Amino acid sequence: MLESFVHWLVDTFRALGYPGIIFLMALESSVLPVPSELIMPPAGYLVAKGEMDLALVLLCGVLGSVLGALANYGVALWLGRALVRRYGRYVLITEKGLDRSERFFVRHGEISTFISRMLPVLRHLISIPAGLARMPLPRFIVFTALGAFIWCGVLTAVGYFLGRHEAAFDALAVNHELGRVITILIPALAALTVAYVVWYRRRARSIP
Repeated sequence: MLESFVHWLVDTFRALGYPGIIFLMALESSVLPVPSELIMPPAGYLVAKGEMDLALVLLCGVLGSVLGALANYGVALWLGRALVRRYGRYVLITEKGLDRSERFFVRHGEISTFISRMLPVLRHLISIPAGLARMPLPRFIVFTALGAFIWCGVLTAVGYFLGRHEAAFDALAVNHELGRVITILIPALAALTVAYVVWYRRRARSIP
């Protein structure tokens, strides 16, 4: 089924072009279960075959990611507090907890948004606490776009690699190559997080 979906995506991108990438990545960044791992690699494959432009593929991937993230952010921003006040007690979310979340995003919203865009599950959900905490919209867009650019670049590179090396292009091949990349990406993100924590603590100590 996944293999058929991958080939359907390749055919879809051939038919719909760049708007198809924007649309599907917007869905991926919202709450709908359309994994980016099955969207950007086919586009990278078509880049390798000379049927798409790399810069436009990345631009469309990032644009779609930001649009989908903004949808979640907007819903959480406009409806979040009202829903928490009315229904939060049923899922153990309180107004006090929401205030703590807001303070956290004031301090750490940028790094949280940036790193979460490259992690499974979290990249779909990080926009919701950002909206609930009223993270400044310009910062949210910038760090969402930065994280999405790296993630889209990784996925596009996987498809490009398979296309350039004439490897079989199916879900199994994509997962295999992506697994190799993730073994590098996850430690890099962990190191970045540690570096941020160290920097933040030193900065906090230096402020009178």
